[in-house]
Order: sequence, then C-alpha cells, then structure tokens
Amino acid sequence: MKRTQLFPLFILFLICHCIKINSQILTPPLSKLPRINGAKVFGVRPNSPLLFKIAAAGEKPIKYEVKGLPNGLQLNTETGLITGKLSKRGDYLMQVKVSNSLGNAERSLTIKVGDKIALTPPMGWNSWNCWGRDVSKAKVLSSAQAMIDKGLIDHGWNYINVDDAWEGQRAADGTIQTNDSFPDMKGLGDWLHARGLKFGIYTAPGPKTCLGFIGSYQHELQDMTTFAGWGVDYVKSDWCSYSGIFDQEKDTSLAAYKKPYLKMYDAIKVQNRDIYYSVCQYGMREVWKWGESVGANSWRTTGDIEDSWESMHEIGFNQYFMYPYAKPGHWNDPDMLVVGNVGWGKNLHPTRLTPDEQYTHISLWSLLAAPLLLGCDLAALDDFTLSLLTNDEVLDINQDPLGKQARRVYCNRSRYKFHLYAKELEDGSVALGIFNLMNYNLSYNDISLSQMGLKGGMIRDLWRQKDIGVFDDILKVNIPAHGVLLYRITKVDNKK
Repeated sequence: MKRTQLFPLFILFLICHCIKINSQILTPPLSKLPRINGAKVFGVRPNSPLLFKIAAAGEKPIKYEVKGLPNGLQLNTETGLITGKLSKRGDYLMQVKVSNSLGNAERSLTIKVGDKIALTPPMGWNSWNCWGRDVSKAKVLSSAQAMIDKGLIDHGWNYINVDDAWEGQRAADGTIQTNDSFPDMKGLGDWLHARGLKFGIYTAPGPKTCLGFIGSYQHELQDMTTFAGWGVDYVKSDWCSYSGIFDQEKDTSLAAYKKPYLKMYDAIKVQNRDIYYSVCQYGMREVWKWGESVGANSWRTTGDIEDSWESMHEIGFNQYFMYPYAKPGHWNDPDMLVVGNVGWGKNLHPTRLTPDEQYTHISLWSLLAAPLLLGCDLAALDDFTLSLLTNDEVLDINQDPLGKQARRVYCNRSRYKFHLYAKELEDGSVALGIFNLMNYNLSYNDISLSQMGLKGGMIRDLWRQKDIGVFDDILKVNIPAHGVLLYRITKVDNKK
C-alpha cells in the first residue's frame, strides 16, 4: 500500500483513539473560573522554614491575596507562594482569595505551628516507577516542569521525590556525594522551591540501598545534615540491606525492627527544617501499629505495587483493618500510584490497568487517606490520566482535614466481591466508595445505607461532579467490572 493511502487510515485511527479516550473521561472539563484547591490545613514546626503554594486553578493570570497573614510570613501575589518562619505555637487562621479576569474565589487556610507536620497526606511524584535506575537530574526536572505546565501544581500536587540511584561515594570525611547524574542537588532543591515544589530524596538505614548504592548506616546524622543543607523536604528510608545487619544481631524483638528508624528519626528531628519521614519496610511486624512511635509521617504497609489489577487489588483492598492508625501527621502507605506511563527503567509503557481499574485505584487511595505519589512520566500524561489527577472533588476526599481513613462498612463474600467503604469528612458529610471486584458488571437495587450505619442525604457523584438526588436509605446502582462509584453524602436540612 502506498504512503498516500496509509495517511487517511492513520488519521482515522487517531480520531477513533481520541473518541475512545474522551468516552472514558468522567471528570468534567476544568472551568476557567478561579478555584482554590489542595490542603486547607498546613503544619509547620516553630522556626522551620515554611513553603506553602496556594493551589488555584482557572484562567491565568491569577492574583493571590491572604487576609490575616501573620507576621513572619510573606506572600508572593503573582505566584501564590507563602514563605517565612513562625516562632509562636498556635493555629493561624487566614482567608485566601484568588482572582482572574472572570471572577474570584475565597477559602480559609489554617497554618498550625506545633509538633506535627503532614496534616494531610503528601501529593506528588516519585522517580522509581518510571525511571528506576535510569533516573537523572534532567528527567526529574522534566517531570517537575510538567507538574507545573500541565497544571497539576494547581490541584495540590507538589512533591518531587528522587528515589534510588542518585548516590555516589563518600568523601574522606564521610560526607555522601552524588553520582554524575545529579551534579548539583542543592541547585535542584533551590529550583524546585522557587516554583513552589517540595524536594524529596531516598536513602536506606543499612549500608546499601536496594540497588546497591551507598546507604546511611552509621552516617545517619551526617546524611540528614547533608540533606537538610540541600533543602530536602522529604526522606524515604528503605529497609533493603538492613536485613543483613538484622540477621547478624540475631534480635527479632519489636525494638530491633524499630532501632534503625529511630536512629534516622533522631537525626531528622534535630535539623533546622521540617523533613517528612517516610518509613519503607513493607509492613513487617505490623508497622502500622508502631510507625508513629519512630517518628514516621507514613509507613509502607505492603511490598511494591505493580501496574496490574492483581497487584493493585491485593494491596488496596487489604488496608481496611488499618484505619485506626491513620491520623493527621501519620499515614498508612499502600505504595505509589500506577497510572500513566510506567516502566521502572528505560522502556516505559501505558499502565496495564483498565480505565475503570484506574478509577478504582484513585478512589480507593483517596478514601484510605493514603499518600498520593505518582510514578509515571509526567511529561507524557494523556488527557485521560490528567483528568484522573485534576478532579478536585475526588482529591478533596484524600486531603480532608479530619484525616480519617475510610472504614470498610460492607463486604459481600457469599455471592459477589462487592465492597463499600465510608470515610467521615470534616464538614459532617461522608464519602462512600462502592467497588465491584468482579470481572463483570454488577447491578443492585437494594443497597441500604442505614444497615451500614450511614444516614441518607444529598448524594453527589464525585467523578462526574454532579448531584444525583436525595436518598433516605435505599440506593440502586450499576457498577462496571473492577469499577467504582464514588459518592459524597451530605445531610439535607428538611426544615428549610
């Protein structure tokens, strides 16, 4: 066939592909009107440098205002960056206003100065699930720039975390060095901070990382001091080679599991800046029960996730009993998100999760109040993936200031794998996730809210961002295979 004959077929393929993608998108197009997104509460320790980006979407340019900004903090009215330091403990309530040529929006923001940080789960990106060993400064900057250019930063995404494979050797004085792929870590951190992004890095409590690079064993304080000098905001500490130390010491007590992470925490807490502490040891000895006691802001509860229904299902739907241990400042971590182009190295591929499985993935992690860390190439986001990550009504469930993890309120094991999760929210409403774990569609005409301990009210479909009506008790639903319905139930005042 001649090239001229192939061209119309190629155009037809592109049209059909675009129609297919658009038919899978549930999130309505973003409005050009201004909207404030992201966390409504932010924690900082006394005298720690504060960096908070007001997340606001809408037609650019956007102007930012803050009423009640306390002394010690400054606002950049062009970028929405709040910076500075606060020394006095307490809650600082302020009113944020954003405006563009089409209108304005206002919302309250509370900065809590005290002993807790990470009052809502972190939202951002980690290099591992796309670049693996092949990570470099250029690739990190590419995803960071994409987080800005594609508007993710306007919806609360702000961490850029470098995982394993950045490490070089140690200098004569023991200071850890970077390898050739990362010639200037402080420069990278400064670049991120100037744009309102947070900077994360990876290490291990053992002598080697998972890929065999230098770990922090016996250099905990020295490494944390180096990281703080680079402007690091987030440290992931991965068990890996510490297994060898653990086996040599022949101590299997709970204290032995805590020991390396307490050492790291002792080194983190004396730094002159707030550093989010991510403990990664795959759920050993029920880490969710003691992660808070070693200073962790989050703790991995599982092994590594893969981009398959089997992996996501096995991990996500086995977090239900951990809900008592999640709270502001301390989160159960079922691992990173596997949407978009992933690959753990040079050869990336689109996630193997179907669109409905991706809706389940994002919905469940949001209900679980889990860290939302993307593991894909942000520069290559397609429209469908972008719609998953910019639905603010869904993200608000994850970022709710009450900080409760959803409870599993129903699990039908006798006939179908059909689960319901309910998450209490700060304003008194409830987020409800109805999941179909079977590989075919399901329909129900008799879901009773009262039997699950829930009250009726106005039900809003969060993915479609529309009210579907007032229901006192019984719901009728149709759920696609491996899919989800994500609702918000708000009490209706019948006196009005």
